[in-house]
Amino acid sequence: MNAPLPAHLLPQLSPRAVPAAMLDALKAHFKDRCSTALAVREQHGRDESPIDAPPPEAVVFCESTEDVAAVVKLADRYAVPVIPFGVGSSLEGHLLAVQGGVSIDLSRMNKVIAVNAEDLTVTVQAGVTRMRVNEEIRHTGLFFPIDPGADASIGGMCATRASGTNAVRYGTMRENVLGLKVVTSQGEVIHTGTRARKSSAGYDLTRLMIGSEGTLGVMTEITLRVYPQPEAVSAATCTFPSIDAAVRTTIQIIQMGIPIARCELLDRFAVQAVNRHAKLSLTEAPMLLMEFHGSEASVAEQAATVQEIASEHGGEGFQWATTPEERKKLWTARHHAYFAGLQMKPGCRTVTTDTCVPISRLAESVVMASEEAVSAGLQHYIVGHVGDGNFHIAYLVDPNKPEEREIAERLNEALVMRALAMNGTCTGEHGIGLHKMRFLVSEAGAGAIEMMRTVKRALDPKNIMNPGKIFAL
Repeated sequence: MNAPLPAHLLPQLSPRAVPAAMLDALKAHFKDRCSTALAVREQHGRDESPIDAPPPEAVVFCESTEDVAAVVKLADRYAVPVIPFGVGSSLEGHLLAVQGGVSIDLSRMNKVIAVNAEDLTVTVQAGVTRMRVNEEIRHTGLFFPIDPGADASIGGMCATRASGTNAVRYGTMRENVLGLKVVTSQGEVIHTGTRARKSSAGYDLTRLMIGSEGTLGVMTEITLRVYPQPEAVSAATCTFPSIDAAVRTTIQIIQMGIPIARCELLDRFAVQAVNRHAKLSLTEAPMLLMEFHGSEASVAEQAATVQEIASEHGGEGFQWATTPEERKKLWTARHHAYFAGLQMKPGCRTVTTDTCVPISRLAESVVMASEEAVSAGLQHYIVGHVGDGNFHIAYLVDPNKPEEREIAERLNEALVMRALAMNGTCTGEHGIGLHKMRFLVSEAGAGAIEMMRTVKRALDPKNIMNPGKIFAL
């Protein structure tokens, strides 16, 4: 069982009942695609965060933009909250119905609408997952690189401005979304952006929506950038005597301008968990898992340079994975690190942070986070997209021991405030949701938060779009 909503978030817990007339209208319109069954509501009232809140009062399974607009028009008429739902993999309480309302399930909106291979773009419905997109376009020789680990929905990835293992080379969702179809809080359907590579036409509404976490509108269709599959790909693992040595290797790789595609850190606890979960035999020491994309010659040159840099920092045991099967095994193990970590402490929940700092301060930030967790005696593990200064420390807490949750939250706060002091951010990719609202105030300042409130009030005057998230109104 998750922990209850923390005290500082209780003001956000102010449910607005869904009127019987609205429920009747939803059931008449959507029939068996509108559910009030408790099991369905509970499934849509939780994510991978460690916090708990009452479920929504109803769930509507939408199959088109018109379906979403119909739900939102009713919500606008009755001033009832609506919360978009993809696959439920968010980590900061984004999906919790803290003010009641209706969950809009987009998982059936899972089509790839158009592939424009000549323009390197693809248009998809919001409920399609990133792996499905790549399956659909593989035959064209193209791929979509944003890879947050979980097989998240594209709409959810837009909502949280996701990134992941390939961000150091290909950027985040912010750089890879060209246009959107969005249902506004009044149920109007608008389009933002085009398939052109750039535009100077008016406000950049696409970027406003990316990272808005469902608080300004419901994204239903997305046009993405895609990329040619590289001619050659090679992956390697390398172990280090310390976390500091591994991270300093990463810093030097980036500062030298080597176009590495992926550079992931696993501390020894993460490696132990991955070995146990995936039945691997990786050396249980701080490790970098790297991948190189390009021509045969450029990949070989990048790999040789990186191996030389790693050796200078005590890196050893370079192991190469050049076949697709070997690479898939390694990256699958990395992507399953979250679930592997949970198995280290059966029945536990995680408090997972995702700070991002300037690359020059990364070693200091990671080492201090590790040392503090060890000193506190709290079981944990560290993984990170260290190529762009972003890392995660997952604190494993027993939900029946409130004192462990308190320790984890204290460590998390110390880590975040240190990142902010380094001119970093409280979240590199997970988003604010509920859990990090107080940190956004510290990061952005009162003036910027008030500007966000002004935008929110203008676009969502009845506060029905995923209310209670990002900041308090």
